[in-house]
Amino acid sequence: MEPLTHTPGLHIEWNESYYLCFSDRRNKLNGMTRLGFKPNKEEGTAFLLIFLPDGSLAGFQATEKIKSYPERLEVAGMKHEKQPDGSWRYRFQGRMTVVKDPENFPKVREKPSLISDITNVIINLEFQPVHSTYEYSRNMTPESREIGKKSGDEHWEQIAKIMGKIMIGEHTFLVQDIIGERDHTHGVRDWTGIGNWIYYVVWFNEHLAINPAAIILDDGRISVGGFLYKDGINTPLIGLKILDQQFKNGVIPISSILELTDIKGAKHILKGKTQHVVPLPFQDGHGKISILAQSFGDFELDGKKGGYGTYETLRVAH
Repeated sequence: MEPLTHTPGLHIEWNESYYLCFSDRRNKLNGMTRLGFKPNKEEGTAFLLIFLPDGSLAGFQATEKIKSYPERLEVAGMKHEKQPDGSWRYRFQGRMTVVKDPENFPKVREKPSLISDITNVIINLEFQPVHSTYEYSRNMTPESREIGKKSGDEHWEQIAKIMGKIMIGEHTFLVQDIIGERDHTHGVRDWTGIGNWIYYVVWFNEHLAINPAAIILDDGRISVGGFLYKDGINTPLIGLKILDQQFKNGVIPISSILELTDIKGAKHILKGKTQHVVPLPFQDGHGKISILAQSFGDFELDGKKGGYGTYETLRVAH
């Protein structure tokens, strides 16, 4: 069973986070939200990114003193609410910053002229799971689990059908039976200690999806997690080899070809290409900077085209 919250570890940066991504191809709308709680710092953070039909981005980031965790999962008006039946509700009401080029979103505080609009946004979404949760670490080797602690101790993933309404300014988008996925993680996340982090959430339909995740250290050691979801069954992924990976300026992802191995020994080829990218910087106390690239992409699995979903990478900026 997946506990909703965990007892904090002793590390000052111990974090518990909750993430949702969704893609509405009919409305040409993609979105992701993350809540992160650091109780040892009495800090809660939220981000919300919505990739709009015209190629622009509505973005929201906030940090505040923890007011609700662990009783409620809420930061600055962004709410993740687990229901008694195992479903979830996602709520937001506030103002979001719009930029024409998503890559410019992290720069708006230093350069406000990049802002094309600041608009009211209301989100009401219902999350109905289509399969049981999958937890990465239970099917990882001891070495893979130890390396994987750079991104947290445990990761729960769950795919769902999503319905609801998103209001952005004067535009209202009715969301009907789209596919999304949530993630729940706890532990210490080492944003600048990972040379190459890959996390994709790829959907083809409600019967086929794949979620590969990997941490690749500078010395070549690798931690692999994730699963292949097919016809109601979660099959663990235990191997990942990068056949090709292309970046702009070394940190903005463009495309990749991965060879994935599942626990049954079967190999799968996953090809992906990004759409628009939001590069979120993280800096440690020594000035080292990593770029967490948030994007959605188009995917092909074992020759099957039509896959879509999130394309996330984390790279050290050199």
